Amino acid sequence: MNWDDLRVFLAVARQPKLEAVAAQLNMDATTISRRIRKLESKLGDTLFERTRRGHVLTPAGEHLTKRVEEMESVSLDISTGSEAKLAVGRVRLGVPEGLGATVVAPALKSFRAIYPKIDVDLIALSGFVSVPKREADMSLLLARPTSGRLKVKKISDYTLGLYATEDYLASAPPISSKDGLSAHTLIGYVDDLIYSSQLRYLDELVPGLTPDLCSPSILAQREMIAAGAGVGILPNFMAEKTDRLIRLIPGRINVVRTFWLAVHEDVARLKRNRHMIDFLTETLADLP
Repeated sequence: MNWDDLRVFLAVARQPKLEAVAAQLNMDATTISRRIRKLESKLGDTLFERTRRGHVLTPAGEHLTKRVEEMESVSLDISTGSEAKLAVGRVRLGVPEGLGATVVAPALKSFRAIYPKIDVDLIALSGFVSVPKREADMSLLLARPTSGRLKVKKISDYTLGLYATEDYLASAPPISSKDGLSAHTLIGYVDDLIYSSQLRYLDELVPGLTPDLCSPSILAQREMIAAGAGVGILPNFMAEKTDRLIRLIPGRINVVRTFWLAVHEDVARLKRNRHMIDFLTETLADLP
């Protein structure tokens, strides 16, 4: 078995778009495709499904990925002599958009300073990045997953509050309780694009309460609120980074949620992933 073919296979397993793999390996996409077909022919099995999203691992491909990553780890153990040098490779991390943009992205400067040979793909989306489907090595989630070959860890609780600006409040009815929210312009999620029940904050506060200005992006919601367009629920770790935002009646509106980290069993023991897990645990331990 040619290690170069396996190296190409592993790159495609981690990044399903051949164009991205070609740039990473400095190879032609056609050559990569030919190497994959050659490997499949040798093994007598189909390793990838060719889809519009790219090359998606089949069960046989997932099994081979686990074996090749074990080989990669042993190779690193042999070829390097210190813990610092062993911390090499690429980690693909899925995170909710707001957390990724405002907390994790800035923190990666410190991570890179500690582990300069670990590359990171930060997939910050308004939606889930699937670890069981190998869209990421690990993912921060809003609810604890209950299926899949995953190692799951609670990372942190965090708090959300009701926010607005002075400009908005100056021309709006006073807000003394959640019962008066229906008289205000409310900002929140597009209902049929909500990807987790954990995001239905307004309905949790007052059943039937619906937003007037909507976006599937929490970053867009923050900007609408900060522009004085209305009132909305935001994670405190996001709102505190915007000076114009004022938290309203914190004693009466205080929403608590949890971040969970899911890591694929096949890659959980790799050094680069263990370092990322420890880093996330420390970085997110004291979210407001």
